[in-house]
Amino acid sequence: MRKQQPHTSTKPEGVDATEREGDSEVMKAADRPWPQIQSFNHPRCTGGIHARCRVKRFERLIRAIKTGVIATATVTSFMLASTATAAESNDTAVRPFRVTIPEKEIVELRRRISTTRWPTKELVGDRSQGVQLATLKALARFWTTDYDWRKAEARLNTLPQFVTKIDGTDIHFIHVKSPHEGALPLIMTHGWPGSVIELLETIGPLTDPTKYGGTPADAFHVVLPSLPGYGFSGQPTDLGWDSGRIARAWAVLMERLGYTRYVAQGGDVGADVTDAMARQAPKGLIGVHLNLLTGALGIVDKLPKKSEQERAAANAVATFKASGFGYFLEQSTRPQTIGYSLLDSPIGLAAWMLDHDTDSYYKISRAFVEGRTVGRLTRESIVDNITLYWLTGTGASAARWYWEFGQFLAKVGDQVPLPVRVPVGFTTFPGELWAAPRSWVEAVYPGLAYFNQVDRGGHFAAWEEPTLFASELRAAFRPLR
Repeated sequence: MRKQQPHTSTKPEGVDATEREGDSEVMKAADRPWPQIQSFNHPRCTGGIHARCRVKRFERLIRAIKTGVIATATVTSFMLASTATAAESNDTAVRPFRVTIPEKEIVELRRRISTTRWPTKELVGDRSQGVQLATLKALARFWTTDYDWRKAEARLNTLPQFVTKIDGTDIHFIHVKSPHEGALPLIMTHGWPGSVIELLETIGPLTDPTKYGGTPADAFHVVLPSLPGYGFSGQPTDLGWDSGRIARAWAVLMERLGYTRYVAQGGDVGADVTDAMARQAPKGLIGVHLNLLTGALGIVDKLPKKSEQERAAANAVATFKASGFGYFLEQSTRPQTIGYSLLDSPIGLAAWMLDHDTDSYYKISRAFVEGRTVGRLTRESIVDNITLYWLTGTGASAARWYWEFGQFLAKVGDQVPLPVRVPVGFTTFPGELWAAPRSWVEAVYPGLAYFNQVDRGGHFAAWEEPTLFASELRAAFRPLR
């Protein structure tokens, strides 16, 4: 059952009356069925570093991924214009939110892209030196000629969006209620360098499953928060916004929305936050689902390697540690340094976000260079997510998740994390950084309640294969209804 909270009726400074309905009308929007929207998704980031002398340092950092951390951030003032004043009067208020980007910001973005200083072409025929020049030039052409941010803005504004202050920080979230009675509340957390954009295409299949091969009994009420410091959420003014703190904030959010029985899902950073929720077991949380086994990194030497799938997973982890963690090392030690480039150059930001993992990189590259799209990884959806980072100025602030991660490691050392206290479901997607076999998942989550390995999808599973992803959530949480 959903308990509606009181909301301020004060019109925030800087918001045109035509851009915002009354609070009661916007809250009613959360109860209406979600309108069908077009693909609206995102890319992801990394770099390659081969220096052996840094591997041990990385391994020390990576151990803490079992419990995790999350970022601080900066959202430019114009992005929060619609919510600037209400928090001062009521810290628990849930305030309606609309995206309104000034045209001058769009013009400036195009100008910066057009004045990019390009490097010479890479000296290899693959991505081993980083994002390929042809890929970035094709992306830049699309970004400046065919792309229209206003379409993305309009899509977002068809959805019920809100902001509420939790633990001193404004949290932006999308809240779409199912039209079906008895729907199960679900909070899903995105990752880095993602945003709520990567999850939007799952809203339809989750809230209205009858249109996607499901039944009314499979329906969810969907809550999609933006991580602190990401997208339209506010910038924390203090340190320590790790996964545990975010997990506690999400519990407050669900309670504030009136949900007394709910489930949680996450991949990437979102998997770490959801793992923390499963270990904290806040009142009302009855189960979780994950699609990245972050906990494997800290214990990979102890995991079984007898089967072909186990050996393949171990090799994938070794590859990640050897040449796939450049972004991880930079952001966990010097996020401010890379941040200057990420906020100064749109193409620099795009390159940093595309260079995440081999599977997703080549899928994204083909979309721009060859016009071949895999699932929902369209050119428009990829640039939607990059543009969101640019317009909100969150490249540096989102990168600070990894710095917080390193600080967290220093505090906990080799402490064993708390046991998981709710049922855990897990789905392995073949294109993931390491496709975790069941034996590995059971080692991290003893008593695993649900496991499945599907035939398609990668690291950005919800973005790439939203219908398949939604069907996995239905199956995983069906016994908990």
